[in-house]
Amino acid sequence: MALASGTKLGPYEIQSAIGAGGMGEVYRGRDTRLERIVAIKILPTHLSENREARQRFDREARVISSVSHPNICTLYDVGHQDGIDYLVMEFLQGETLADRLRKGPLPIEQVLRYGIEICEGLDRAHRSGVVHRDLKPGNIMLTKTGAKLMDFGLAKAAVAGAGDPASSLTATLGTPPGSHTHPLTAQGTVVGTFQYMAPEQVEGKEADARTDIFALGAVMYEMLTGKRAFEGKTAASAMAAVLERDPAPISSLQPMTPPALERLVKTCLAKDPDERWQTAHDVKLQLRQMAEGAPSSSAVTAAAAIIAPARKRTSLWSWLPAAVLAVLAASALVMAYLANQKSAPLLRVELNAPDKTRFNLSGDNSGPAMISPDGRYIVFSASGSDGTRLYLRLLDSVMAQALSGTEGGLFPFWSPDSRSIAFFTAEKLKRVDVSGGAPVTICDSVLGRGGSWGPDGTIVVALSYNTALSRVPASGGTPTSITQLDASKYTSHRWPWILPDGKHFLYNAVNHTSPASPDTAVFYASLDGKENRLLFHNLSNAIYASGRVLFMRENTVLAQPFDPASGKLSGEPETLRENAQYDPALWRENLSASDNGMMLFSSGAAAGSEMLAWFDRSGKQLGTVGEQGSYQELSISPDEKKVAVTDADNAAAIIWIYNFDGKPKTRLSFNTGVDRTPIWSPDGREIAFTSHQQGEISVKSIGGGTPEETLLTSAEAPIAGIADWSRDGRFLMFTKDFKVWMLPLFGERKPYAYTPTKVLTSQITAGVFSPDGRWVAYVATDPGAPPELYVSPFPWTGARWQVANAMGSQPQWRGDGKEIFYYDLSDIIVTEVDGSGSTFQVGSTKHLFHAPLRGLAGREFGVTRDGQRFLAIVPREGASQSLTLVQNWPAELKQK
Repeated sequence: MALASGTKLGPYEIQSAIGAGGMGEVYRGRDTRLERIVAIKILPTHLSENREARQRFDREARVISSVSHPNICTLYDVGHQDGIDYLVMEFLQGETLADRLRKGPLPIEQVLRYGIEICEGLDRAHRSGVVHRDLKPGNIMLTKTGAKLMDFGLAKAAVAGAGDPASSLTATLGTPPGSHTHPLTAQGTVVGTFQYMAPEQVEGKEADARTDIFALGAVMYEMLTGKRAFEGKTAASAMAAVLERDPAPISSLQPMTPPALERLVKTCLAKDPDERWQTAHDVKLQLRQMAEGAPSSSAVTAAAAIIAPARKRTSLWSWLPAAVLAVLAASALVMAYLANQKSAPLLRVELNAPDKTRFNLSGDNSGPAMISPDGRYIVFSASGSDGTRLYLRLLDSVMAQALSGTEGGLFPFWSPDSRSIAFFTAEKLKRVDVSGGAPVTICDSVLGRGGSWGPDGTIVVALSYNTALSRVPASGGTPTSITQLDASKYTSHRWPWILPDGKHFLYNAVNHTSPASPDTAVFYASLDGKENRLLFHNLSNAIYASGRVLFMRENTVLAQPFDPASGKLSGEPETLRENAQYDPALWRENLSASDNGMMLFSSGAAAGSEMLAWFDRSGKQLGTVGEQGSYQELSISPDEKKVAVTDADNAAAIIWIYNFDGKPKTRLSFNTGVDRTPIWSPDGREIAFTSHQQGEISVKSIGGGTPEETLLTSAEAPIAGIADWSRDGRFLMFTKDFKVWMLPLFGERKPYAYTPTKVLTSQITAGVFSPDGRWVAYVATDPGAPPELYVSPFPWTGARWQVANAMGSQPQWRGDGKEIFYYDLSDIIVTEVDGSGSTFQVGSTKHLFHAPLRGLAGREFGVTRDGQRFLAIVPREGASQSLTLVQNWPAELKQK
């Protein structure tokens, strides 16, 4: 029965419809006497025409109206007019818990807060002699002031109708049986919504406060996991699930759930009412203790029963279930364990990324997967269509759970007690507890490069990619410098690893100006700053585990005995594993190890893991170009009919030309070394590129017939890459030694720095000419600051304009010079600009779409002249490397 706006029901005026269901329609209304907004529920005709039902409803409504509590939606009035029965209630603004759950599970702290508030409401109702009997997410409203219980339409007063299930009101809210959108209900003497009904309720027996406790458990289960505790496509199957089956363990779906909280929910869901929590007040006290961080007796018991044994048993059983499902080798693993029960067997399993995501294991927006010190968890960064975040996986579970609030999370590392994870975003160092809760900021950090958490709560951290190391309390505070850069040799200290004594640490000192610099080395230092000495030269970092330093040379994992107290190596390095992944761009190994013989590393780079894909301005993929490859940089031809792209591995790099019309690709470079950073000449007839380990700039005609010509040879420092070729063909722009250089293609061809050091001391890593040649957009970075995008005149005058107050890299101009596109480690961004006058004007900025590019350097996307299409190097569909988990890795050394 639909009521028109303006209809009067007693003193209440209908304004608009809010919703409808089997119990009738709900309207927004106005109380004309008190001038307040109310919610008005109109009872369905089949109930209004039933005298007994109407009398019962009126009696129960009067009972509920006496229950006043902040966590219960207030019932103001009950009325009957023109054959219409109606309820007048408090008008609530917010969303139902059911609506919120469509977005996924709730963070632990919200589960605790809302759980306490629901218990407060239930406790008041129960103490007033009222049992709700239809507690479910759709009957809980989340408002700014907290959770409120609604719809006591099926509530039973303990003093009325006891022992008479046949007189209960019929449950008709929801959609018909078979619908998957809303919980099932049915007509008859059984009252409630099947997926949340206690067994005694399903059987038509007497309902009491413990019936609501069962429903509370089902609601909290769904809040924690995002899934219903009991499912069924039909009423019969839903009831059978409630009566006969236990839901899947919460920890199998949400590994970070505190054991005490899982135990509490499980007790709520006991089939026998006598085995449940007996009052909502008891449940509230348990939840409040968890929320306040005070361990309850049950929490202590759970910790003793679960955490302690996990430290003791470093054998197969703590992670075998995931391994079995991952590699389908259950029998082999079990036999290996049974054959050697006295010591943990040497076992290896492969772990894959969560569905529809890929591991982030290389590049600026990445980080190695890290195993917890106790060997129970791994944390890793992964990307999907909605961006990058951290995931947590309990090793005895097959599921990985996204960590709420860790969007953009990179380079995670563990607390010594395995209870917390620190991680970086583009601008912060944060921490999050495994048990749940929102991440908190430790300190500012711009493109951090790793950290390590000591036993006294001190974190040693590389707060930026071009600074020394600092120390900061894990609780948060002001960082203090702990190492000093030797600018004559090094540009960065990174990837610290605190040793077991808590007083010393390892770190890597690198030289950005030469990826293969012989100066790059692993150092041994003390947290008090008094000791700092070179341990050995190596192009990757090192970690410590089980009496050995673990490090990589190219793609081989090596182990060497090491005394952490004295900082002395002994013996010779032994090979542990070949074809493991090493990230030369960040001087980092993708390797971690625990205190109990567990090791985790990623396999070697997957060949052909990238593709060239077209996107529109909304991020919709329009198509692909060529085949899959190991692509690193691209350049679209001036006629927009071809693309030159670098296809590279660790040993060589080749430049290929793909035709957009589908014709066969052609090979441009035939050198035996590394040819990189191709850029087209303005007429589209030639391509310039760096070659011979980036010590030269060469140019070659794409039509053949003329030999390759060397334009420049750099003896003192390698050339990082060619940035652009001016539209008039007179200048090549390239980067070297963190500066932008110009190579005139006329006269003596003597290169010169575009930005004089005495004027601008920032590091410059990329540049591009405006279409009219009057401006240069470039990326400048100061120590401890993010890469930022600027525009200056060409030639240099000293004037400069910042394009956006945010991180920016890989700048590209629109063909008419009215927009600049760039990348911020997450999205392709566009800023409107105007360079037609004597000064440069910067307009509005807009994020266009998420792009899974590797990082800040290189040229991983190109833009058509009209600014409408983007060609980008992205991971091929379905491509994701796997992780290898090794148990008792020291045993591998004994077998060699």
